[in-house]
Amino acid sequence: MAKTGKLLRSLIRAGTRTAKLFAAATAPPKPRRKPKAAVVKLTAKSAVGSVVRKPRASTRSRPAVAKPVASAAAPSGVAPGKWLSSYVPTASGQRMNFWLYLPNQLTERAASKGLPLLVMLHGCQQTATQFAQGTRMNLLAEQMGYAVLYPQQLVSSHAQRCWKWYERATQQGGGDVPTIIGIINKVLTQCAIDRSRIFVAGLSAGAGMANILALNHPRLFAAVGLHSGPVFGAGHNTLGALGVMQHGAGGMRADLAVHEILQRQPQFPGMPAILVQGQNDDVVRPINQIQLTRQSLLLNHLAGPPKITRKRHYSLHDYYDGRKLMLRVAQIDKLQHAWSGGDSTLAFNDHAGPNASKMLLEFFNRHRRT
Repeated sequence: MAKTGKLLRSLIRAGTRTAKLFAAATAPPKPRRKPKAAVVKLTAKSAVGSVVRKPRASTRSRPAVAKPVASAAAPSGVAPGKWLSSYVPTASGQRMNFWLYLPNQLTERAASKGLPLLVMLHGCQQTATQFAQGTRMNLLAEQMGYAVLYPQQLVSSHAQRCWKWYERATQQGGGDVPTIIGIINKVLTQCAIDRSRIFVAGLSAGAGMANILALNHPRLFAAVGLHSGPVFGAGHNTLGALGVMQHGAGGMRADLAVHEILQRQPQFPGMPAILVQGQNDDVVRPINQIQLTRQSLLLNHLAGPPKITRKRHYSLHDYYDGRKLMLRVAQIDKLQHAWSGGDSTLAFNDHAGPNASKMLLEFFNRHRRT
């Protein structure tokens, strides 16, 4: 992986060439094109699609990187549930595709009140199906009785499929936010979903967008999960975004962004959060998790020291409101910019633990919106 300082200098020279902003951070090789998958109408009778052919395995220190393709097959694995595909129109008249996993196994609560729903937002240079395969989230969703929704950013919006978390309008609830909310609403009208248990999570740029969704629609989401995500409320252009990824929000910007949210929403109901970060991440550096922690403490009116649990290769910092766990901060030793416990045959995934997908679902199981 190229040195970050060299990347920063090259991006500054590049000016406003937005398509290279996040591509430069990972220097991807040219991939082999994958076959297109059939688009399946979002119905309860649809079946799991074909299996993705896995690329050559990567190492922890130098993960392989694959450019996104316009369409991908359903994620590999043995999750036996339904793998559905559909789309919604965007404000510009284009189509944003999404995929939905519905488990065969239902918990007793899901059978009576509907399935909990997890919205998963991929990172740059990923497709929705690659994200599903890499995180192995569908396998755990089958075990734990979750529906999982994967919106996919348009190449026409960003050449590397990056969600534009850094745009001021997006941070205020515009941009792609209404389209993703439209996708969620479509699923809610067609599937039996427990509306008190809707969660949103993402990786990198997807984490930035997941946070924006949660903060602008706090009564829709019961909790948020951010893996390797940038701090909220800063950036505002492409070079500014790179600065946030490397150095966090400058000055008091992180605190001011929270105050702006609370000013727009005086009755903000709080937002439980789990923050997962690799301590060797040189793409979105750990300063972002530190500032996200500060923002979550302010949003949830939390005070006092955390309960710290040290485990092999990682530590947990838990903040409680009474007996309720509101904020979990997971710091993972040696992890770079990759999903912890993922399928390392795909870019931005590290097979070494802990299993971030399991950590997220276990945290979400504690929460529901009342």
